Parts: sequence; C-alpha cells; structure tokens
Amino acid sequence: MTDIEELLLSRIRDVADYPEPGVMFKDITPLLADPAAFTALTGALADVAARTGATKVVGLEARGFILGAPVALRAGLGFIPVRKAGKLPGATLRQAYDLEYGTAEIEVHAEDLTDGDRVLVVDDVLATGGTAEASLELIRRAGAGVAGVAVLMELAFLNGRVRLEPALAGAPLEALLTV
Repeated sequence: MTDIEELLLSRIRDVADYPEPGVMFKDITPLLADPAAFTALTGALADVAARTGATKVVGLEARGFILGAPVALRAGLGFIPVRKAGKLPGATLRQAYDLEYGTAEIEVHAEDLTDGDRVLVVDDVLATGGTAEASLELIRRAGAGVAGVAVLMELAFLNGRVRLEPALAGAPLEALLTV
C-alpha cells in the first residue's frame, strides 16, 4: 500500500448499517476535514487529469462537486457540474439511466462542453457505474471527448468497472482506492 493510500484510508470512516441495515457506508467527511489528506487527494486526482490530457473536469452531483472543483483548479482546467435533472437553468442535455428500482436523470449545460474538449469525470465513489456511464453519454452527446474517469474509491464488489468499460471505449478508469 502506498503512503497516499494509507493516508486516504486512515481518514475514511466506516459507518455500519447506514443508510440501511447491512450496509457499511464509507464516510469521506473526515478526509475532507483534514487539510493534508484533502490536499493529497485533490493533487492525486489533478495528476490523473494531467496524465489523461483532460481539458475540463466534470463533477457528478453531489460529492463529485466537492472533489472535482478543486481538482480542476489545481490542474488549471474548467469545471462542469453534472446535476440531477431540473437543477440547471437554461438549455441542457439530459440523460436517463437505470437504478436498482427505477430510473434517474442527469443534466449538463449544453454549451459548457465543446467539440475540442477532453473531459475527465471525477466522483467520490464508483459503485454500480450507472451515473458515471450516463455522464459519459452526456459528454459525447455534447460533442466532447472522454479523457477518463477518476474516483477516490471503487467498490469492486458492485462491478461498476465492468459496467463502465464499454462506455469508456478505451479511456482510463482510475481509482485511488479499491475496497
């Protein structure tokens, strides 16, 4: 295990039976509260942005905003929020995706991504991959290219990577931690 992995893991709190019995929730708020750990995290994700040749960072609502904005700033890139449907004013592109029980929709401002952009999607956790997959579709529909996906933590047992691989079309998926 690397030093950064040890630092990040030491600041992630396990919360048993949240949000429902049998679930072990990974709480990143202690990591965000620690300036050294938060700086290390955003630096590592900014390095991913540089390696992938990203020109913009997309953050997925809501914790992807917390991580994506400082990553974009550190990397000298623009930041684009991908929000739940109905939260953005003006013209948007919308993408539906399947949940375990039902569907959801996300949106992005249509004019924020252009033909020459290479976009890195940043989020806290890769779980089943549905939101990330929908965001990649939105990015391509806006005319931009996908530089990759970078997450703090991948919950490997939920197989999100397997679901996401076809949508990545060869772009990298980087998880700083895999649990």
